Amino acid sequence: MQNQKKKMSIPNSETNNGVPYTHLPESDNDSGNTPARCRKTNRSTFIILTGLVAFLLFFVAVKYGNNDGTDDIIPGPVPPHETVCNMIGSNLMPLTTMRTVARGVEEGVSAKSHGHFLGVRPFPWTQKMLAWQRTSFHFQPKKNWMNDPNGPLYYKGWYHLFYQYNPEAAVWGNIVWGHAVSRDLIHWQHLPVAMVADQWYDINGVWTGSATFLPNGDLIMLYTGSTNESIQVQNLAYPADPSDPLLRKWIKYEGNPVLIPPPGIGLKDFRDPTTAWTTPEGKWRITIGSKINKTGISLVYDTIDFKKFELLKGMLHGVPGTGMWECVDFYPVSKIAENGLDTSENGPAVKHVLKSSLDDDRNDYYALGTYNAGAGKWVPDNPIIDVGIGLRYDYGNFYASKSFYDQEKKRRVLWAWIKETDSEAADICRGWASLQPIPRTIQYDKKTGSNLITWPVAEVDNLRSNNNEFNKVVVKPGSIVPLEVGSATQLDIMAEFEVDQNMLKKVDGSNATYDCIKSGGSGERGALGPFGLLVLTDNSLSEQTPIYFYIAKDLTGNFNTFFCNDLTRSSEASDVRKLIYGSTVPVLQGEKLSLRTLVDHSIVESFAQNGRTAITSRVYPTKAIYENAKIYLFNNATDISVTATIKIWQMNSANIKSN
Repeated sequence: MQNQKKKMSIPNSETNNGVPYTHLPESDNDSGNTPARCRKTNRSTFIILTGLVAFLLFFVAVKYGNNDGTDDIIPGPVPPHETVCNMIGSNLMPLTTMRTVARGVEEGVSAKSHGHFLGVRPFPWTQKMLAWQRTSFHFQPKKNWMNDPNGPLYYKGWYHLFYQYNPEAAVWGNIVWGHAVSRDLIHWQHLPVAMVADQWYDINGVWTGSATFLPNGDLIMLYTGSTNESIQVQNLAYPADPSDPLLRKWIKYEGNPVLIPPPGIGLKDFRDPTTAWTTPEGKWRITIGSKINKTGISLVYDTIDFKKFELLKGMLHGVPGTGMWECVDFYPVSKIAENGLDTSENGPAVKHVLKSSLDDDRNDYYALGTYNAGAGKWVPDNPIIDVGIGLRYDYGNFYASKSFYDQEKKRRVLWAWIKETDSEAADICRGWASLQPIPRTIQYDKKTGSNLITWPVAEVDNLRSNNNEFNKVVVKPGSIVPLEVGSATQLDIMAEFEVDQNMLKKVDGSNATYDCIKSGGSGERGALGPFGLLVLTDNSLSEQTPIYFYIAKDLTGNFNTFFCNDLTRSSEASDVRKLIYGSTVPVLQGEKLSLRTLVDHSIVESFAQNGRTAITSRVYPTKAIYENAKIYLFNNATDISVTATIKIWQMNSANIKSN
């Protein structure tokens, strides 16, 4: 299909009806210049050029390298795969060529890589090490780059996952829609690319979108396109053959774009339409992320046919200081039932969740609140923990999430993008980057009434095998206990920890504050913590990934429980980002401390208190791999022993087939 070259003229109107477009002039490819002749370079010229290159490399290092570890990020091309692998393997990569590249910012989306490694030579990864990093039961493409999930849905017996995909390299760029299908959300079949960037209104990227089912069962998709001038617009697509359960071909509406940035909204600040829901007037309603100055907002549009839209006055919600909102999600949860709800559900027994992915800090935040359908407004239950300043689905590496209502099993299912935190050079050499978490169900926490519960879908349990149980293991202060389970690379771990209540009462309180991220990690000893698990740990303990609880007692005798994941000693590699993740977790009277951890090579997903708090991390050990990956219990508290009961299953690999 030939690309159409058009230029947008943004009208001063709240609708996009009759938007004028004018043709761009064709580029002049005939410059009339005579090609330059090649000639040999003499010795003096070579010396001069070499000195110039050295100066430029030094200039880049000085100009862009900061001492605080948060150096500015510069764009750059993708080096050849073979070149990068050879340079890493021989440890010859120049310092100035191995920084990661901020891809996506100039194009108008959040940074898809980070510049943390300038001045640090890449670790000499071997192909065996890099091969170990690929997961066995998480979804990812066979090769190249992926990021946000798009329009997940269930259709005619198949779960569908569309996702942002670069078919050409293991870095962000050339974004199209990858596509895979599954019967059970665990075993997948890759299909050909669903949508490509082939029209003027999406030629710079077929970006995030959402699916909506109409009352007659028809399916439509709204998605963001980046135009030939990098303006963000919303477009309509629908299946070419609705009878095809695999939805292999899609048609783009000839009248696209159906929405353009309204007056007062930046041309690159208008993206990621949600699944539509119905209004009391029988219309369809969507919301789209944006910002006004530093206030993150969600715009609201009504439509009858998804071709013409009306912008409502005001916004669904906005929070000052949160910056650009992208990948906004909006859906109901039941306060009384276990089942998930269709996006259009509303009523007195319903809470509404508003979630945004913050471009400024690359984290997903949500809040519970009340939706006024008549006014098209949403109000948080607790403004102190509003969107962007309070609760998160996951306190680790988890971004651009998207939920969908699974009408087959009456549940709401959550997907997300789990990015790499190693160097871009390693990604290129490895040949792939990023993956999806195990899909999670979402429920309202009826016990606390103040948060959601996310939990791996039940289907992942079918991969379990070779159960090992450890009952009532006492872990004394300052001790480590090995758990013999064989290989510890693919595990499902369920653990409960009991703390002597009498000892809790005896321990003196403190006015000191605790914070997982600002603490000294699992090595910082306190009276009541930390204690938990060491996963992906080698025999010498030189590489270890602790997942743990820390109990803090204040001067009034009240307790706060923290759930943390410390990556600072997870790898001896220098080109890996090693953070400490975590947050508080509500623990009610009489509850034991419980966690579940899924280990699948380089991804670790952990859930505390049945999913009230979750942490996902990427781990890149150099020693604790294959048969050298072990698991331990540890207790670094000074004043208490803990008693642990643990079940550990080996996990089989999922069947993920190429197209």
